[in-house]
Amino acid sequence: MKVNRIRQNVFPVLAASIWGTAFVAQSVGADYVEPFTFNAARSAVAFLFLLVLCILLRLRRKRDFRGEVKPVPAAQKNLLLGGLCCGVALTLAANLQQKGLETTSSGKAGFITALYIVIVPIAGVFLKKKAPRTIWVSVTLAVAGLYCLCIKEDLSVSAGDFYILLCALCFSAHILLIDHFTQKVDGVELSCAQFLVAAVLSAVGMLVTETPTLEGLRLCLGPILYVGIFSSGVAYTLQILAQKDSNPTVVALLLSLEAVFATLAGAIVLGDRMSGKEYVGCVLMLVAVVLAQLPASREEQPQEEAALDE
Repeated sequence: MKVNRIRQNVFPVLAASIWGTAFVAQSVGADYVEPFTFNAARSAVAFLFLLVLCILLRLRRKRDFRGEVKPVPAAQKNLLLGGLCCGVALTLAANLQQKGLETTSSGKAGFITALYIVIVPIAGVFLKKKAPRTIWVSVTLAVAGLYCLCIKEDLSVSAGDFYILLCALCFSAHILLIDHFTQKVDGVELSCAQFLVAAVLSAVGMLVTETPTLEGLRLCLGPILYVGIFSSGVAYTLQILAQKDSNPTVVALLLSLEAVFATLAGAIVLGDRMSGKEYVGCVLMLVAVVLAQLPASREEQPQEEAALDE
């Protein structure tokens, strides 16, 4: 029980801190290579890192159970399907985010990306899950926050802000897919499979639309390795492990701290500064994502959940 509690609470905070600081590395990488090139490289690094980890874990299980562990066909099918679905969603999200970071500050991108915490429970409405009234209050606050963050004096939205908003939608789909597949397959293997798909898809996009150079890759090797190993290989695996058999409300709330870490990292490392209006937008969005994850009142809970609480 104690180990599960650590996994459900510490893992999301660690993932959020890594993702938040990774916005700085991604912002630096955007100065040297284009989005598909950066994400193909980071995904390849993450895949190789996790592949080695998967092999070591399988060898350990085989040793502990004396070779009695055999692959289950249903589990392999779910792993392939889960890796494909999660990989496609992750590829779209990561490349939209990297494209947005070309013209958006790391702190601002972190807060807009955090909108997925609001989008996920709203998506539950279309999955026939009852949404409490606090969700709609959160939506209102989030829209107000986005207005303060993204809308300029001439009522325009920058291209970078729009890309990051689309990225938040894709990350929402990614979280919902993980919630579905993490109950059926090994978390580390699912993470490895999704990054193989992401590496292949990003490489195709790179070859079709971009002109990568070895010099550009050399100049941003540090950011690629950091994001590939820590932000991709470690943090996304922590997210998958945290979501397994845990309270999604608590995990999502802790993951939303990514935006706070992104703002702090952008200010400390890159010297990013935002206007007073943008800081108000940050506060409104942070309140929105926190409010969206508060437990519903007993009257608003579905009867099945209320029965379980008794």
